Amino acid sequence: MTSPRAEYTPHMEHYTFILEDQPYLGYFQYGGEKTPVHTTDRHGFRITPGPGGQRATVGDDRPEGAARVLAGSSAVFGVGATGDAATIGARLWNAHAPRLPWLNFAGQSHNSAQELLLFTLFQHELPPVEDIVLLSGVNNLVLSRLPEEKQGRHGAFFDCGPAPDVVPPPDRRVTHATDLTLRHLRGWKLLADGLGARLTFVLQPLAPWVREEPLPRETLLFEELDEVSNFRRFHNDISTMAVGRSYAERLAVGCAALDVPFLDMNVALGEAAAPEDWLFIDRVHCTDLGYDLVARQLADRLDLA
Repeated sequence: MTSPRAEYTPHMEHYTFILEDQPYLGYFQYGGEKTPVHTTDRHGFRITPGPGGQRATVGDDRPEGAARVLAGSSAVFGVGATGDAATIGARLWNAHAPRLPWLNFAGQSHNSAQELLLFTLFQHELPPVEDIVLLSGVNNLVLSRLPEEKQGRHGAFFDCGPAPDVVPPPDRRVTHATDLTLRHLRGWKLLADGLGARLTFVLQPLAPWVREEPLPRETLLFEELDEVSNFRRFHNDISTMAVGRSYAERLAVGCAALDVPFLDMNVALGEAAAPEDWLFIDRVHCTDLGYDLVARQLADRLDLA
């Protein structure tokens, strides 16, 4: 019998999550990769195809002039998209905010410290930047399950140790993730101001923070993944609408103090999607439709003309 994942999302076999060991970053995508669903430049950044056969990357070719940056982790990279043209950045450039190219500045499985470090290490490759949209927040909360000795001074990262049998209570996890996210956002703000770019922080969507009940197809996919992963065991306590809204409220307060515009994409996506819209491949990554709706909400709500 064909599994739901094989039936509904056969392209996911090309998202292997095998990353290259990298100094400073810990790990990153391999450079020069080309699979049936994604392509990376010489550094490992995913390309963004644009109108008329154009393309934009951090390390290779792009149109002359200014650009916009979409930064974050695997959702920004576009895990779940059936091709490069279905990523959030590509949908922005081709449809919803096409005035400037969008650079995909994402590293899979990165926490907020790694996202900031990635930008710092590769800012010399950038053209003039008008906007930086940081779509992030979930990985810090996921990693908050790890014990204090694994957190260090700047937060835990993936693969830094086995998952514990006992995790902190949800409120402590939210507090920890909020503190780390805002600490590193302060660094983003300094860099953006230095570049003359407008910085916006967007809390990325997580399936149970968008809709109380997943679609039947999403339920089948989530249940299949739960059989081989520990998501439900270790994150069921944060996978509620109440926790998502609490996290968003705390981040919004911190962003206001930093003078950084904030958007909760969970609310925006929930309002934009029709009840029958299939949004998620798994709880963190979207379908092509989901990513297109995210791009449309970014353009409309952040005034990205």
